[in-house]
Amino acid sequence: MTEVDQQTHSKEMEQSQGPSNEAAVKPGGPEPPVDTEQMIQWIVDIRDRDKRETALLELSKKREAIPELPVWLWQSYGTMTCLLQEVISVYSAIVPPVLSATQSNRVCNALALMQCVAAHADTRKLFLEAKIPLFLYPFLHTTKTSRPFEYLRLTSLGVIGAMVKTDEKDVIKFLLSTEIIPLCLRIMEQGTELSRTVSTFILQKILLDDMGLDYVCQTYERFSHVAIVLGKVVLHLTNERSARLFKHVVRCYARLSDNDRAVQALAQCLPEQLRDDTFREFLDQDRSTEHFCRTLHENIMKGYKPGRPNGAHGMAKDAIARKVAEARDHSRPDNHGFDI
Repeated sequence: MTEVDQQTHSKEMEQSQGPSNEAAVKPGGPEPPVDTEQMIQWIVDIRDRDKRETALLELSKKREAIPELPVWLWQSYGTMTCLLQEVISVYSAIVPPVLSATQSNRVCNALALMQCVAAHADTRKLFLEAKIPLFLYPFLHTTKTSRPFEYLRLTSLGVIGAMVKTDEKDVIKFLLSTEIIPLCLRIMEQGTELSRTVSTFILQKILLDDMGLDYVCQTYERFSHVAIVLGKVVLHLTNERSARLFKHVVRCYARLSDNDRAVQALAQCLPEQLRDDTFREFLDQDRSTEHFCRTLHENIMKGYKPGRPNGAHGMAKDAIARKVAEARDHSRPDNHGFDI
């Protein structure tokens, strides 16, 4: 890894703390030190249905001031079960979609606590082995755009985002065995800016792992679905400007260009907006993004062979263009070759 790569990677890791952390309940400014006895009492109160709502709220607000909270939550009797009960309790409110703001806020406080468990080095593996993230997927399947549902999706994405930040292969392997990629792709198409940003960040972290890149580029169907959605996000960005979202989109494209088959297709289907000066102000303002955009173009120039078929799976421009047109006629994309 070159010095520039190291600098840009470090900067990206620092900046990427934003999207998934924003998906959880934010504290209202710096919190004063929390009394250990009070913290323990709130954890105990989670097991009391009458006191649980207040305990969830207080712990979620103060979680960043309590470094040992994830371990206490995991090891204390019945606490994770109670958090799962909170999650499962709103399933009936998402189909049909009748989730209230009060219900959404309460379950999001529980999810915020799950996020800190998913992010902690001592509890993350246990959290994954228990397959707790799967309980969040019904929330990612929702498409209703009201604030309670959007907040629920965003906070659920925050839990997944906290897991992928660590760059651990076990996390990527687990996620690839689930439907997280098609779920993220749908949210990238239809979500709010912040939801799109977190979903694209998750896709980026999956692609940065060799296992994830190989998985996406293994078949034409998988690659084309990712390429189509990334192209749609680029079109969206021409009207709704977002430097954060653009950064993650460029990283996804740059990583795809590391694959021999994918780079053949990208040479022909890369959006024109990434070839011209449409996003020049973003590139001028962010050295890291400019570096990866330049890397993308260099990889395409080096890897594209005009006389060679466009990838072993026929990843050609015309075929992808046809699928883009087809996708525009369907508001609910299918899994396009992703195993679930």
